[in-house]
Amino acid sequence: MQRAVAHFNADNWPSELAEDGVTLAFDERHRRRIRLQTDGGEDILLDLPKAKAMAHGDGLRISDGRWLAVRAAPEPLLEICCATPLALLRMAWHLGNRHLPTDITEERLRIRPDHVIEAMVRGMGAQVDEITAPFQPEGGAYDDQSGGHGHDH
Repeated sequence: MQRAVAHFNADNWPSELAEDGVTLAFDERHRRRIRLQTDGGEDILLDLPKAKAMAHGDGLRISDGRWLAVRAAPEPLLEICCATPLALLRMAWHLGNRHLPTDITEERLRIRPDHVIEAMVRGMGAQVDEITAPFQPEGGAYDDQSGGHGHDH
């Protein structure tokens, strides 16, 4: 079995050379070592020096020199939209205050389904739609540092 031995961020690998890819949900994209099956059906051992949170568009180099594209799999999400940019900003603050992984753009927020949070954001006036889409939440401020969390409660 071939091994994927190196990870490269989306803008730092020759994506045009990808011969195949791996399509993974958000939780499946934070790994160090695991058996994967490529979209083309090949078994590959992910064998990185340390755990890495992979994003859609990243690349993996296989020990034989080939490249794999990392793709984010569609998954159930709640898409949150607000009437004004300020309302969306306030909503993002409330989600962050609850440490929820959140996919953020200028127009919307996406989170995993949670009926309690859904009720909260609806109560604050947001429009919420159930969708299926790739989930790429914002990375944390301490992603590249050891020790994790970084503040007291």
